[in-house]
Amino acid sequence: MKIIIGLGNPGKDYENTRHNAGFMVMDALAKKCNLEFNKEKFSAYFAKGKVKGEDVILLKPVTFMNNSGFSLRQCLDFYKETMENVLVIYDDKDLPVGKIRLRQQGSAGGHKGIKSIMECTFNQDFNRIRVGIGKDERIPIIQWVLSKFRQEEMDDLNQAIEQASMAAYNAIDHSFDWVMNRYSKK
Repeated sequence: MKIIIGLGNPGKDYENTRHNAGFMVMDALAKKCNLEFNKEKFSAYFAKGKVKGEDVILLKPVTFMNNSGFSLRQCLDFYKETMENVLVIYDDKDLPVGKIRLRQQGSAGGHKGIKSIMECTFNQDFNRIRVGIGKDERIPIIQWVLSKFRQEEMDDLNQAIEQASMAAYNAIDHSFDWVMNRYSKK
């Protein structure tokens, strides 16, 4: 079983904001997998099905970013799964818009959603796809991550969403090392 969780904030007020890059990738991934987020389970918008012969669960937590780990913990406990089968997709202010970065471990880097996942799973060794949202030093970080992307960023953003969703799709039936070699660009 593969569990893929994209981080963001639920509700209309947060749609298309920088902090919801993980949700945007999850929506694109759901289309590739022919799955729909048609119910709530584990404090998340939930989709489940067979993809490429694998059982796949897609989660978009409704717990808000800073409590994302609670949703993942519920899912892991219910299915008795480990973090080896989890892929986390989230925004990264330290990457320019349009860039993605894949990693298998690391710190939270100040990201409160990732910090919540680490606290709730007692683990920092998990596969992740970070989606660049850029930063503007003149704007406080909380205001920046809750702002919408600028029109001139949309082409780069859409490219990153496509790349990240394809990487996640390929992670369903390939090793994450293979996916990193294919999608990580220097």
